[in-house]
Amino acid sequence: MSDYADLLKADTGQPAHDIHIVDADSYEGWLAAQPERVRTALAAQRYRAKPYAHAILPGEKAEDWAAVTTVANAASLSSWCLAKLAEVLPAGTYRLADGGDIGPAGLGWLTAHYRFDRYRSAPEDAAIGPRVLLTGDVARIEQTVRLAGAVHLVRDLVNTPTADMGPPDLEKAAEAVARRHDATFTVTRGDALEQGYPMIHAVGRAAHRDYAPRLIELTWGHADHPRIALIGKGVCFDSGGLDIKPSSAMRLMKKDMGGAAHALALAELVMASALPVRLHLLIPAVENAISGNAFRPGDVLASRKGLHVEIGNTDAEGRLVLGDALTRAGEEKPELILDFATLTGAARVALGPDLPALFANDDDLARRLVELGRKADDPVWQLPLWTGYADMLKSDIADVANAGEGGFAGAITAALFLQKFVGEGALWAHFDTFAWRPSAKPGRPKGGEALGLRAAFALLQERYPRP
Repeated sequence: MSDYADLLKADTGQPAHDIHIVDADSYEGWLAAQPERVRTALAAQRYRAKPYAHAILPGEKAEDWAAVTTVANAASLSSWCLAKLAEVLPAGTYRLADGGDIGPAGLGWLTAHYRFDRYRSAPEDAAIGPRVLLTGDVARIEQTVRLAGAVHLVRDLVNTPTADMGPPDLEKAAEAVARRHDATFTVTRGDALEQGYPMIHAVGRAAHRDYAPRLIELTWGHADHPRIALIGKGVCFDSGGLDIKPSSAMRLMKKDMGGAAHALALAELVMASALPVRLHLLIPAVENAISGNAFRPGDVLASRKGLHVEIGNTDAEGRLVLGDALTRAGEEKPELILDFATLTGAARVALGPDLPALFANDDDLARRLVELGRKADDPVWQLPLWTGYADMLKSDIADVANAGEGGFAGAITAALFLQKFVGEGALWAHFDTFAWRPSAKPGRPKGGEALGLRAAFALLQERYPRP
């Protein structure tokens, strides 16, 4: 992982290149106040006050050059305002020219340095060197670095191919997080799941024995603190099972453990920030493979909760493993449960790749997550737990079906299925996230992405402030 702490530092007056921030309204006034050499340089570079536009400005001496960039609102920086500069500027140290606070823009500066180069013989930008940003808001540095590290963790886990990020590898990643924070770590694997977690076992039993299914659990915090549960779908590869996916749909299924990546990164944020909670992290880690003992369409599976589930589609497997994990979480009587899953294509059709679909059994909880996500430049969008669609999950022979027929309201019916396994009395929110960015944006490269992570953490910080 990049040492982001070396890229965001306290401004103590050390030498640095200035960054001028302008927007469409302020640019002409700012330009008029610049010396002739700056106006000439901007004209030569054909600079226009458009989003993410940037230019290099000459100083009185060769080493005194500066930069200018256009943002949407110079008075209120977003997380991504400075991200493009962090990608294109030469190595060096920088500060805002007016001495102002960088605010949330430090996050984009850091995440712009992310590279996934595990499989490259010559890492990208290796010879360029770091770009350091100075800030006077010293109190914000530590948390910004933590957030960037959490985003980095999600991206790395999702970007790694299944051959190197199968269930045992995901277990090792979770164990490493547990060790860093002296958390209790337990794993239930293979046939030991069959009695206690029959749906997790059924989904994962067709995989090679080296990729045996497992339920990963981490607990941390004082027993007297409020209990919360974080759950992440850890389907390390999804072939679709016997309802096999077409090759085009299978290509990105290394990312089907993106929910687990989010839950693990959020758990690390909670522990690193020492929030006063009793944390329970659960990751059902499986590969939905095909072999002679794969579960079949038409099978009826038992569940930890005691409900019997008729399988209408083996490609609707994520909700099955989450069902057993939700039941286990509810046994500890948490007051809040958050789950993350790359659960449905229907959510992507409805909201596209950038907006996780949010479901919650409490409207105030949902509203607050939406508000905090907007403030954190990490938007989520609430969809309804519309009980009128519950009939779509009816089974002729079992308590419930895992998938409805006809394809209507797929994200909603998936959430309604999960709700059946949420313990009584717990507030619950479900993030149906894509965990992937199909095209690059400043500070956000193509590939694995944390979507909804910072919104959820903002909620936890608000509900459980440090004393």
